[in-house]
Amino acid sequence: MAKLSTLENLADTHGTPLFIVDHDIVRKNYRDFKKYLPRVQVFYAVKANSDPEIIKTLYEQGSSFDVASMNEFLLVHKYIEDLDDDARQKFIWEKIIYANPIKDRGTLRELDKYKPLVTFDNMDEIYKIKEFAPNAGLVLRIKVPNTGAMVELSSKFGADPGTSVEMIETAHSLGLVVEGLSFHVGSQTTNFENYIQALNIAAGIIAEARMKGYEKLKIVDIGGGFPAPYDTNVEPFRELAKKLNSEIDRLFDDKIEIIAEPGRFLVATACTAVASVIGRADRDEKRCYYINDGVYHTFSGIIFDHCKYRLQAFKTGPKEICAVFGPTCDALDTISLAEELPDLDIGDMVYSENIGAYSRASSTWFNGFPPAAIVHINQ
Repeated sequence: MAKLSTLENLADTHGTPLFIVDHDIVRKNYRDFKKYLPRVQVFYAVKANSDPEIIKTLYEQGSSFDVASMNEFLLVHKYIEDLDDDARQKFIWEKIIYANPIKDRGTLRELDKYKPLVTFDNMDEIYKIKEFAPNAGLVLRIKVPNTGAMVELSSKFGADPGTSVEMIETAHSLGLVVEGLSFHVGSQTTNFENYIQALNIAAGIIAEARMKGYEKLKIVDIGGGFPAPYDTNVEPFRELAKKLNSEIDRLFDDKIEIIAEPGRFLVATACTAVASVIGRADRDEKRCYYINDGVYHTFSGIIFDHCKYRLQAFKTGPKEICAVFGPTCDALDTISLAEELPDLDIGDMVYSENIGAYSRASSTWFNGFPPAAIVHINQ
């Protein structure tokens, strides 16, 4: 995080609410991922934070990209529009995966000309891809354990491992090529055993497919879920990496390309929110503060991501338990009912660290309040 003096200066210059992105931290997180998982190619999950400047920084670092909508696809594609056709197509094949397993027909029609990798997890999607995007390469997303993840995904996505080879056979019978498998162990997964089980499930499917003559499976996408260090209960990333490296090398030969879709891990710690107290009241013997940011804006992760963000004050002094609300006329706009802050006056500022993932990405203009302004530092 930037120094407190830097945060205050930026807030004084730009006003609040403010969303500050530190690109040095984005670059550090990317380098750490590559350092500890050298065999794994990074496909940044754009949905975690789709700010174009973050995409630019990661593109310059050599990252590939996981996109889940045409808007996200085009955010990445604009960086290669000036390349010739062959170079542009090579980039799309090697650097982009459209990792939303369910796509509408219009999206598939639009994607087809780009010939990207796309994921699927059911029979209907195979036939849809065949009709509307026959030039795409396919990656089968399988269902794996999500035990202990902050955001569980396996109830919505993933083919049953027992039917996976049948789906590969169906796709090939239609003239499509399944390039590999993918899975997702759930967002902010601190139960590392999820990855071990998922890797073994994937290895078993590949072995069965090869026995039946399907030799073109060459990708294993281990998805996202890599936990951000929100608190000391999260084990260091290097500990997860040790387990992953050992299991990947044991299960997959060099013919298999290993890719991953980190989002939260790359951007969560790179961003800080700064807001101002716009009102205060005492209710039921508890001090209540109202700030000019909330769950319809930067703190949306409280609702959509099941994430808690600790608020801190620039002001020092004895702390007391208080409630903190956002600015809208909706009781849902509650940031915390049990925060510890010093006695604050109207106009005092608070900040929240590690708020870069699945936060401002979901901001709205609800009640007419605009999202926080973005400031980029260390670009």
